[in-house]
Amino acid sequence: MRTWLLAAAERREFDGVLKRCGSAASIAWPGAKFAAQAMWKGDRWWMVAGGAGPRLVRRMLEQEREVTGIISTGYCGALDPALRQGDIVVWGDTLLESPHPFVRGGIHSEDRVVVSATEKRWLRESTGAIAVEMEAAAVREKAAEWQVPFTCIRVVSDTADRDLPLDFNRYRTPDGDFYRTRIALAALKHPFTTLPRLIEFDRHCRMASEALGEFLADCRF
Repeated sequence: MRTWLLAAAERREFDGVLKRCGSAASIAWPGAKFAAQAMWKGDRWWMVAGGAGPRLVRRMLEQEREVTGIISTGYCGALDPALRQGDIVVWGDTLLESPHPFVRGGIHSEDRVVVSATEKRWLRESTGAIAVEMEAAAVREKAAEWQVPFTCIRVVSDTADRDLPLDFNRYRTPDGDFYRTRIALAALKHPFTTLPRLIEFDRHCRMASEALGEFLADCRF
């Protein structure tokens, strides 16, 4: 039996997968804020989320596991203007087939949230990547260390032409994760501008989780 490790930052990035995989049992996993196992499509799937950024990835994957491959998954920001919200971006070693459309291309990792359309445009020009996120590079390092295939399967939550509703970098913990309460309070200070945009962004993330779950349910590795 094959064992796939899905590594994400937040539990909600797995919502679409959990909706489709049947029963998933909680498992103990040092360094993870969420960890579950499911028998799905004839394989074993470990789903672990440890928080945002490379430091928390390394903490979550400190203990080597016997796996068929590691898949970095979750949300990403588009750098390519052609990408739309809900599009799937794939990068890495594992061959896969899917009845759903997806785009292959480089995914760039930053240890910070890329907030503005201006910075997204600069990263597109300077790196050639088509999307940006915060954990894939650290997951790839661990896959190389464990000598297993690495793949990144991400879903676009924000497009290249849009600024995020807040500078989320102002609300990160010393480890790099986010102070959720502080983010909410910051939005409440601007109930007619920032708050509606944050609610819209959250809705886009929920839609992105659904699109990611649908893609993973129907793709073959």
